[in-house]
Amino acid sequence: MSSSQDHDFSFTSADASLTTPTQASQLAKGDYILIQNHACKIIAKNTSKPGKHGHAKISFEATDIFTTKKYTELCPAHHIVQVPTVVRKEYLVVDLTDEGFLSLFDQHNLEATKDDVRAPTMDSELGEKLRKVWKKVNEGEGELCVIVLAAMKQEAVDSVKEVERE
Repeated sequence: MSSSQDHDFSFTSADASLTTPTQASQLAKGDYILIQNHACKIIAKNTSKPGKHGHAKISFEATDIFTTKKYTELCPAHHIVQVPTVVRKEYLVVDLTDEGFLSLFDQHNLEATKDDVRAPTMDSELGEKLRKVWKKVNEGEGELCVIVLAAMKQEAVDSVKEVERE
């Protein structure tokens, strides 16, 4: 039997916390799953009955949380799949740059702004709403908050909300 002094735990992969392994049968509609290295949200799950010599299979239909592209995955129910670590965080929008980036303020971490999140495109419903509320903010009517989703080293604005000034 070896002691814990024989092991070196100081080196880990930088990607160690990006995903967690989970049995496919444990996932449900609304959960996240990694399909073809894309963080996806499950929109449908179908389980087939096991055959005479086979195992039950699960079919997942999911949408990429950043691009909304649809993906499907078919695997045995006992198979281990990767589930992305998805973090939702609310920020106050300080600025919308001409280059299309948001300057965000974390109300819980008062030290710095975050300037590397791209604003949704103008042709999207979310982008249109963001710019409409931003115009009101510039006229002194309230504040603009965004919810940012982060997973697999990517970030994107998930939703926009207008907040009245206190």
